[in-house]
Amino acid sequence: MIVWLNGTHGAGKTTTSALVQQLLPDSRVFDAEKVGETLMDIKPGLPWTGNFQHWPPWRPLVVETARRVLDYTGGTLVMPMTVLVEEYWREISAGLAQHSVPVRHFVLHADRETLVGRIEKDDAMGISSFRLDHLDPYAEAARTWLHDEAEVVDTTHLTPAEAALRIAEAVKG
Repeated sequence: MIVWLNGTHGAGKTTTSALVQQLLPDSRVFDAEKVGETLMDIKPGLPWTGNFQHWPPWRPLVVETARRVLDYTGGTLVMPMTVLVEEYWREISAGLAQHSVPVRHFVLHADRETLVGRIEKDDAMGISSFRLDHLDPYAEAARTWLHDEAEVVDTTHLTPAEAALRIAEAVKG
Protein backbone atom coordinates (compact mmCIF):
# COMPACT_ATOMS: atom_id res chain seq x y z
CA MET A 1 0.00 0.00 0.00
CA ILE A 2 0.97 3.60 -0.51
CA VAL A 3 0.08 6.35 1.93
CA TRP A 4 0.44 9.49 -0.20
CA LEU A 5 0.76 12.76 1.72
CA ASN A 6 -0.14 15.66 -0.54
CA GLY A 7 -0.51 19.35 0.22
CA THR A 8 1.25 22.55 -0.62
CA HIS A 9 4.95 23.13 -0.10
CA GLY A 10 5.55 23.90 3.57
CA ALA A 11 2.45 22.04 4.80
CA GLY A 12 4.54 19.58 6.82
CA LYS A 13 4.51 16.54 4.54
CA THR A 14 8.13 15.54 5.11
CA THR A 15 7.94 15.90 8.90
CA THR A 16 4.58 14.15 9.10
CA SER A 17 5.65 11.31 6.79
CA ALA A 18 8.54 10.37 9.08
CA LEU A 19 6.14 10.26 12.02
CA VAL A 20 3.54 8.23 10.09
CA GLN A 21 6.27 5.75 9.14
CA GLN A 22 7.05 5.22 12.84
CA LEU A 23 3.38 4.45 13.52
CA LEU A 24 2.81 1.98 10.68
CA PRO A 25 4.53 -1.39 11.00
CA ASP A 26 6.61 -2.50 8.02
CA SER A 27 6.60 0.91 6.37
CA ARG A 28 9.18 3.06 4.63
CA VAL A 29 9.29 6.67 3.45
CA PHE A 30 9.85 7.24 -0.26
CA ASP A 31 10.07 10.87 -1.34
CA ALA A 32 9.22 11.06 -5.03
CA GLU A 33 11.11 14.35 -5.20
CA LYS A 34 14.27 12.21 -5.39
CA VAL A 35 13.05 10.95 -8.78
CA GLY A 36 12.84 14.58 -9.89
CA GLU A 37 16.30 15.27 -8.52
CA THR A 38 17.67 12.34 -10.52
CA LEU A 39 16.13 13.77 -13.69
CA MET A 40 17.58 17.19 -12.86
CA ASP A 41 21.05 15.58 -12.64
CA ILE A 42 20.99 14.48 -16.30
CA LYS A 43 23.73 16.28 -18.27
CA PRO A 44 23.17 18.10 -20.45
CA GLY A 45 19.96 18.97 -18.71
CA LEU A 46 16.48 18.14 -19.91
CA PRO A 47 14.54 21.03 -21.43
CA TRP A 48 13.59 23.21 -18.46
CA THR A 49 9.88 23.46 -17.76
CA GLY A 50 9.99 25.25 -14.42
CA ASN A 51 9.14 22.11 -12.44
CA PHE A 52 10.40 18.54 -12.83
CA GLN A 53 6.83 17.26 -12.51
CA HIS A 54 6.18 18.70 -15.98
CA TRP A 55 8.76 16.35 -17.50
CA PRO A 56 6.85 13.41 -18.99
CA PRO A 57 9.26 10.77 -17.57
CA TRP A 58 8.78 11.88 -13.94
CA ARG A 59 5.29 10.47 -13.39
CA PRO A 60 5.81 6.96 -14.80
CA LEU A 61 9.19 6.76 -13.06
CA VAL A 62 7.50 7.54 -9.73
CA VAL A 63 4.96 4.79 -10.39
CA GLU A 64 7.59 2.30 -11.47
CA THR A 65 9.94 3.06 -8.59
CA ALA A 66 7.18 2.81 -5.99
CA ARG A 67 5.80 -0.44 -7.33
CA ARG A 68 9.27 -2.01 -7.66
CA VAL A 69 10.14 -1.05 -4.08
CA LEU A 70 6.84 -2.52 -2.86
CA ASP A 71 7.42 -5.69 -4.89
CA TYR A 72 10.82 -5.99 -3.23
CA THR A 73 9.93 -5.07 0.36
CA GLY A 74 6.19 -5.39 0.74
CA GLY A 75 4.62 -3.32 3.47
CA THR A 76 3.68 0.32 3.08
CA LEU A 77 5.36 3.23 1.36
CA VAL A 78 4.68 6.63 2.90
CA MET A 79 5.13 9.15 0.09
CA PRO A 80 5.27 12.89 0.88
CA MET A 81 4.84 14.68 -2.43
CA THR A 82 2.96 17.74 -3.60
CA VAL A 83 0.96 17.08 -6.76
CA LEU A 84 -1.27 20.01 -7.68
CA VAL A 85 -1.92 19.22 -11.35
CA GLU A 86 -4.97 16.97 -11.58
CA GLU A 87 -3.81 15.32 -14.81
CA TYR A 88 -0.54 14.34 -13.13
CA TRP A 89 -2.33 12.88 -10.11
CA ARG A 90 -4.62 10.89 -12.42
CA GLU A 91 -1.61 9.55 -14.32
CA ILE A 92 0.17 8.48 -11.13
CA SER A 93 -2.88 6.97 -9.44
CA ALA A 94 -3.94 5.14 -12.63
CA GLY A 95 -0.41 3.77 -13.03
CA LEU A 96 -0.41 2.47 -9.47
CA ALA A 97 -3.90 1.00 -9.90
CA GLN A 98 -2.75 -0.74 -13.07
CA HIS A 99 -0.23 -2.59 -10.88
CA SER A 100 -2.86 -3.25 -8.17
CA VAL A 101 -1.12 -0.96 -5.69
CA PRO A 102 -3.69 0.45 -3.25
CA VAL A 103 -3.28 4.14 -2.41
CA ARG A 104 -4.58 6.11 0.56
CA HIS A 105 -4.35 9.73 -0.52
CA PHE A 106 -4.23 12.36 2.23
CA VAL A 107 -3.93 16.12 1.92
CA LEU A 108 -2.31 18.06 4.73
CA HIS A 109 -4.24 21.31 4.73
CA ALA A 110 -3.87 24.52 6.70
CA ASP A 111 -5.35 27.94 6.18
CA ARG A 112 -3.26 30.41 4.19
CA GLU A 113 -2.29 32.52 7.21
CA THR A 114 -0.98 29.44 9.02
CA LEU A 115 0.95 28.28 5.95
CA VAL A 116 2.58 31.68 5.46
CA GLY A 117 3.55 31.75 9.14
CA ARG A 118 5.08 28.27 8.94
CA ILE A 119 7.00 29.10 5.77
CA GLU A 120 8.32 32.37 7.22
CA LYS A 121 9.40 30.67 10.47
CA ASP A 122 11.09 27.64 8.89
CA ASP A 123 14.60 27.74 10.32
CA ALA A 124 15.82 24.88 8.12
CA MET A 125 14.82 26.39 4.75
CA GLY A 126 14.41 30.03 5.63
CA ILE A 127 11.74 32.06 3.88
CA SER A 128 11.12 30.28 0.59
CA SER A 129 9.68 32.25 -2.32
CA PHE A 130 9.13 28.89 -4.07
CA ARG A 131 6.85 27.74 -1.25
CA LEU A 132 5.05 31.08 -1.09
CA ASP A 133 4.56 31.07 -4.88
CA HIS A 134 2.72 27.73 -4.66
CA LEU A 135 0.05 28.86 -2.19
CA ASP A 136 -2.28 30.11 -4.92
CA PRO A 137 -1.93 27.00 -7.13
CA TYR A 138 -2.59 24.87 -4.03
CA ALA A 139 -5.70 26.88 -3.17
CA GLU A 140 -6.96 26.46 -6.74
CA ALA A 141 -6.29 22.71 -6.73
CA ALA A 142 -7.95 22.36 -3.32
CA ARG A 143 -11.01 24.23 -4.54
CA THR A 144 -11.37 22.45 -7.89
CA TRP A 145 -10.33 18.81 -7.38
CA LEU A 146 -7.72 17.96 -4.74
CA HIS A 147 -9.92 17.97 -1.64
CA ASP A 148 -12.45 15.79 -3.45
CA GLU A 149 -9.78 13.22 -4.33
CA ALA A 150 -8.19 12.80 -0.91
CA GLU A 151 -8.79 12.54 2.80
CA VAL A 152 -8.17 16.06 4.08
CA VAL A 153 -6.35 16.44 7.38
CA ASP A 154 -6.65 20.03 8.57
CA THR A 155 -3.35 20.73 10.31
CA THR A 156 -4.11 24.37 11.11
CA HIS A 157 -4.30 23.54 14.82
CA LEU A 158 -2.48 20.18 14.85
CA THR A 159 1.12 19.32 15.54
CA PRO A 160 2.82 17.03 13.02
CA ALA A 161 2.58 14.22 15.60
CA GLU A 162 -1.18 14.72 15.93
CA ALA A 163 -1.60 14.75 12.15
CA ALA A 164 0.52 11.60 11.82
CA LEU A 165 -1.58 9.83 14.44
CA ARG A 166 -4.80 10.70 12.61
CA ILE A 167 -3.38 9.39 9.35
CA ALA A 168 -2.02 6.19 10.88
CA GLU A 169 -5.32 5.51 12.64
CA ALA A 170 -7.23 6.06 9.39
CA VAL A 171 -4.91 3.67 7.53
CA LYS A 172 -5.13 0.99 10.23
CA GLY A 173 -8.88 1.58 10.17
